[in-house]
Amino acid sequence: MDVLIKKARLNDNEALQDIAIDNGVITNIAPNIVGSAKKVIEANGRVVIPGLVESHIHLDKALIADREPNKSGTLKEAIEVTAKLKPTFTEEDVYTRAKQALDMIIRRGATTVRTHAEFDPAQGFTGFKMIMRLKEEYKDLIDMQVVAFPQEGIFKAPGTEKMMYEAMEMGADVVGGIPYNDAPANDHIDLIFEIAKKYDKDIDLHQDFADEADDLSIEYLCEKTMKEGYEGRVSVGHLTALHALPKEELDRIIQLMAKAKINVMPLPATDLHLGARNDEYNVRRAVTPIRKLRDAGVNVCLATNNIRNAFTPYGNGDLIQIAMLAVPVGHLGGADDLPTVLPMITENPAKALGLKDYGLAIGKKADLVLLETKVRANALIDIPERAYVIKNGRVTVEIDTHITINC
Repeated sequence: MDVLIKKARLNDNEALQDIAIDNGVITNIAPNIVGSAKKVIEANGRVVIPGLVESHIHLDKALIADREPNKSGTLKEAIEVTAKLKPTFTEEDVYTRAKQALDMIIRRGATTVRTHAEFDPAQGFTGFKMIMRLKEEYKDLIDMQVVAFPQEGIFKAPGTEKMMYEAMEMGADVVGGIPYNDAPANDHIDLIFEIAKKYDKDIDLHQDFADEADDLSIEYLCEKTMKEGYEGRVSVGHLTALHALPKEELDRIIQLMAKAKINVMPLPATDLHLGARNDEYNVRRAVTPIRKLRDAGVNVCLATNNIRNAFTPYGNGDLIQIAMLAVPVGHLGGADDLPTVLPMITENPAKALGLKDYGLAIGKKADLVLLETKVRANALIDIPERAYVIKNGRVTVEIDTHITINC
């Protein structure tokens, strides 16, 4: 064996298990595995979970909050500030910041990440190229899916449509879009599907990010998804405008989303910061209705979005902290609700990203995290230290005060 984890907690009220790893794969899970291993990790009853999956982040514009602050805290100013800064980004600048952000999320247990990488006629492919470079350089530490993302819109930023196709030719894994920041939104969606079908790629949109539900395009997206046979291959981030819908209309749209198998990435750190800035009293939470989406069978995945920029001027890349933030925001702290939250940063995003060999089972890829807690039910609320992170069967992070035996 390459790695043997001894006496790990997989589930509460069940016997502790050993986990054998060889050639990057989980080869056995049993109460007492006998044999030699290059590295033995004594879990001593601590919890092991599958690697965290960061399903929506912007590595290329991380860590720039100190350059041009968003003083109003609004989405409008965040877009304006970032658009002003992007032409000043150099390749070295993007590379250094994105690398630092990657190190942050890897250190905190992420073994897969989907990052949106921007380009437009003003900045060219400066940031996009550096993200593609980091995807290759970090392939032994984290699996990266790169989304071709037109933040400034496509039709309203002439030249971007051509760049979308170029980005796909350069190796982008997913076709991104932002219907609410382009016009007409439905034409934007149509073009995204045209590109996605040409390259047989999944779709990931910034969708209906607003305080009000005045100009939604989520219904059109659902219908288009089913018409094109893309059920399960379309993800949306934010979707905050849903919170402003009356119950009957909201329920109808959520049922349509479930039928189209749309994956939803709520981004509570960003959405709470930017949302409802004009509310003078009874200020809204401005986060998509996580409970209702979950209860309707929609695949819900919690994600970070941004780290320390005009959209989110804080954060350290810790998905468990993001999930804990979602617990009170989404009323997910009840006895029946809390167990559904950890899957929103593990199994659910793995499904959304199409990870076929993910999970804590024999034959699955050995992407695992050993948490500094001995109760699985407390894996979130303890916000535990990540004692070990294992990627493709290799220890990539080790922050452990317990005894570790090397054989």
